Amino acid sequence: MQIGEDMFEGLESINTRPKPFEFYTASDLWTDDHTSKKMLSFHLNEDIDVSSRCAAFIDRSVEWIVSHFNVGAGTKIADFGCGPGLYAARLSQRRADVTGVDFSKRSIQHAQEVASSKGLSIQYVNQNYLEFESDDRFQIMLLIMCDFCALSPNQRRQMLSKFHALLEPNGSVLLDVYSLTAFEQREETAKYEADLLDGFWSPDKYYGFLNTFKYEEEKVILDKFTIVEAAHTRTVYNWLQYFTPETLEKELVECGFTVEKIYSNVAGSPYNPESPEFAVIAKKA
Repeated sequence: MQIGEDMFEGLESINTRPKPFEFYTASDLWTDDHTSKKMLSFHLNEDIDVSSRCAAFIDRSVEWIVSHFNVGAGTKIADFGCGPGLYAARLSQRRADVTGVDFSKRSIQHAQEVASSKGLSIQYVNQNYLEFESDDRFQIMLLIMCDFCALSPNQRRQMLSKFHALLEPNGSVLLDVYSLTAFEQREETAKYEADLLDGFWSPDKYYGFLNTFKYEEEKVILDKFTIVEAAHTRTVYNWLQYFTPETLEKELVECGFTVEKIYSNVAGSPYNPESPEFAVIAKKA
């Protein structure tokens, strides 16, 4: 009888809906030895849009960034959430002075190896970008692959305030976010599977639960992963905030920015309200 009661309580906990951004476990995804290895493999697969976008899109995106911002010798760029340096290396090859920040040690090590092999001078910092400080001042700050959406409201304010402090006068931020079109496409689900996501969460046998919760009022989605292994159980919370141009602009203005222009993506495609994501260039006011 006790086993049944314990199991019931466990399932109740697994299926409990937390408050928006009540728990934050991003480091579990990017700093765990096993999952960081998996994430790096996704980054480096040039044909898929997981962790990073496909190589063809990144090439097109970098070409647009270089053209739009007139990137050249000495242009100081900070790439927050740089991963294995896919943008940083390409921008450095265009003679920009690039700093990349990421708290995945494995990704940063790979980025440093690539930079060394190509003779690129890039400053890579293995750190949570919310804690990054520097005496340098940058002309362009990048936060790409909708990283902004994974931050809580307080973290987003902290991030934008940090950008404002680190930018030169009239410096620019380029970031992208998920739109309400993408939010409407998401549905609440509950899923259970042995070795959920094909062994992504552990090299050992485990049982995985995925609960997707949709917060209509806040326009937030939570993918809550509960991973049950022989020795322990852990929960990973993957939060995503979804935006309209108006709600994103409000957050930017409150932190001292003005919106220059909105696009459908960070490759400069014209804005389409039906796009699942959109990008914004914001200027330091």
